[in-house]
Amino acid sequence: MALSSYWMHRIYLAATMNYGLGSDDPEELAYYNKIRKEVDDMKKEPVKKGIPLNWDKTEEIDK
Repeated sequence: MALSSYWMHRIYLAATMNYGLGSDDPEELAYYNKIRKEVDDMKKEPVKKGIPLNWDKTEEIDK
């Protein structure tokens, strides 16, 4: 049985707020672990600040 959007949202909140799931359902655990992995991967990536400027592209647009 597929997870309802309600339960997916509840699991997403638990995973992003670093709460435990409290369920033994394999489908819920798989979704929780997937979200936790994505959150952990995002934390490892450096945050890029500022606006990237590419002057070559603006010259091509002006032509």
